[in-house]
Amino acid sequence: MPTPKNPKSSPSSPSASRRKPLVYGAVVVVAAGLLGFASYKATSPDTASKDTTATGPAAEVSTDPNEGVYPELAKLARRDADDKLAIGPADAPVVLIEYADFKCGYCGKFARDTEPELIEKYVKDGTLRIEWRNFPIFGEESENAARGAWAAGQQNRFWEFHRAAYAEGAKEQGFGKDRVKALAEQAGVKDLDRFMRTSTATRPGRRSRRTRSRGTGSAPRPPRRS
Repeated sequence: MPTPKNPKSSPSSPSASRRKPLVYGAVVVVAAGLLGFASYKATSPDTASKDTTATGPAAEVSTDPNEGVYPELAKLARRDADDKLAIGPADAPVVLIEYADFKCGYCGKFARDTEPELIEKYVKDGTLRIEWRNFPIFGEESENAARGAWAAGQQNRFWEFHRAAYAEGAKEQGFGKDRVKALAEQAGVKDLDRFMRTSTATRPGRRSRRTRSRGTGSAPRPPRRS
C-alpha cells in the first residue's frame, strides 16, 4: 500500500504566521546586541599596552573622567548650560545623548519606563546629564512633533511636552498640527501663539546650520546624485 505523503505547509499557514514575529524579534535582539558590542568596543580604553605581569609596577589609576574616551565621541556632548532640550548639570561626569522620534514606540517605552528612573537616581544627584536630539524619521507627523518639542523648549517646557507626547496612547492619536498644539497646552506652554509661530517658522530643508545642529528639524538627507 503506498505511503500517504505529508501535505506541504503553505506559506500562509497558522504555524508560519506565528513564526514571523519570532523571527522579527530575533533580528531586533541580534541588532541590539551588535550595537551594544560596537558601542563597548568604541568607548572601552585600550588595554593592549598595560603590563599584566605580577612582577610589573602597579598601574596608575587616573581620576580623569575622560580617560579612555575617544575624542570624537566626547565631542558629541554639547554640555551647554543653556540647552533647553537637556536635563542635568553641564559638568556631569556622564552624558547620555538620546536620539529619538516621538512616533517611535520603543522610544516611548524608554521614556515612560526607564528615563524617569534615570532622572530620579542619577540626574538629580549630578551624576548624569541627558541631552535630547530630535531625530524624526517617520514622516510629516514626526517632523511636527519634533518642531513642537523644540518650540516648547523655547518656553522652558520641553520635558513636559516630552512627557505628554510619550504618554501611553499619545502616539496613536497622531501628531497633526492641532494635536501638537493640544500637547503644548497640556505641557503648560503659556504663549500658544508664539509656540505655533516658532514650531512652523522654518520649512524642512531650509534650516540654518545652527538650527540643524540643535536637532530641531528633520533627519539629515543624503546628497543628491549627479
